[in-house]
Amino acid sequence: MRIRPEAPAARRASRRRRRDREHRPGSGRWGLYAVFFLNGTVLASWAPRIPQVKADLHLSDGQLGIALLGVALGSVPAMPAAGVLVNRFGSRLVTRVALPIYASAVALLALADGLISLTLGLAVLGAAVGALDVAMNTHAVDGERDAERPHMSSFHGLYSAGALTGALIGTVAAAAGVRPATQFVVTAAVALTASAPAVAALRPAVHHVPKARTEPTSRTRPGLRGRLLGLSLLGLCVLLIEGVVTDWGTVYLADSVHAGPGVSGAGYTVFALAMTLGRLSGDRVAARFGPVRVVRLGALATGSAAALAIAAPHPWVVVPAFAAVGLGIASSFPLVVGGVGRQYPDTPGPAVATVSTTGYLAFLAGPPLVGFLAGHITLRFALLLLPLLAVVAASLSGLLSENRTSRSPGGVRGVRDSRKTPTVRRREETSPTTASATRPGRAGRRHHREHLPPRLA
Repeated sequence: MRIRPEAPAARRASRRRRRDREHRPGSGRWGLYAVFFLNGTVLASWAPRIPQVKADLHLSDGQLGIALLGVALGSVPAMPAAGVLVNRFGSRLVTRVALPIYASAVALLALADGLISLTLGLAVLGAAVGALDVAMNTHAVDGERDAERPHMSSFHGLYSAGALTGALIGTVAAAAGVRPATQFVVTAAVALTASAPAVAALRPAVHHVPKARTEPTSRTRPGLRGRLLGLSLLGLCVLLIEGVVTDWGTVYLADSVHAGPGVSGAGYTVFALAMTLGRLSGDRVAARFGPVRVVRLGALATGSAAALAIAAPHPWVVVPAFAAVGLGIASSFPLVVGGVGRQYPDTPGPAVATVSTTGYLAFLAGPPLVGFLAGHITLRFALLLLPLLAVVAASLSGLLSENRTSRSPGGVRGVRDSRKTPTVRRREETSPTTASATRPGRAGRRHHREHLPPRLA
């Protein structure tokens, strides 16, 4: 059989087209949407079964609290480790490994027969979800930077939708009398099956690692380190508000406002729905008004709504106020994560891990802090922490501004010349600045393409 002369060229063209499809911005976005959705679904499906697990294992309130700490004991050390792995091997590979482990780990809860085994199972689950959080957020940051359009809020909107779906699954299973162990095994099997096409659809994102280390990086420049601490504090405030409302919102409605069970449950429901809707629409809002304005105005709206809920403890005031709180902070943490990825292009994995770890610690530590304060000054006055946190978040929102930073040749964002308008900078970038750009031939054309903006190159 004779081989046609054009066959090697055709194979090379086919490989080139396949490589172009893989690196096309947005080509793996739906796979990443599925990853975020599964992340929210699996963990939320466990929460409604906690009372039944407590009863089946004959645990006291104190023992259950120890077991629930297993999630934090696993996730907190796993997040920084995942940041290092992402920086070394890439976010796609770490996501592809972490998601199947996370989907399978929920089945370990079905094997729990006491306090120790339950705590160990939750620690493994926490480590898997912590690593997945860092990897998928970093991959979303890379994809967002390549596409040059905001998508982070939509990804977190799918996470919130998955959390609502998981909570619904657990609630329906409990109402139908399904044993928790059976639900956990089925959930693991379905999630593991769904994770295969999800991770297969992920496409490699361009990892912007500087080729030369001639300039200070984000790890060594003091100003950038301080900026990362400020952004971490901003994420801490936002997630602390979310955690407090999640754990204490229904208790406040039931005990302080004296609302009935249905109205108390509606308080968290409208809060979660507002968070989901706000995140799904957050990208369009941020693209139009900018992340600084969205976070600042959202924080001020959150603080005002929280203050109203405390000042006027009536069910028909508190429930809409909780919806306003959820809508106000919905896009804040996704915008913080996206901003960190853009401002730290040389080390996005560790930077995202720092913000995620700090925020997750706040999410876990916030509710116990409110409980401690409530034991001394009542729950109503303890919730004054919410408007205080909102004011701090609004004051830190300016750190999301990129007006003073730009990408330097070494890959680190440096000082931008504010005297030059975007039109002047674009003209300078598109004009041939060397003699080689004006010479005919392949070298001159390549140099000219390198000096064009990405959309024209």
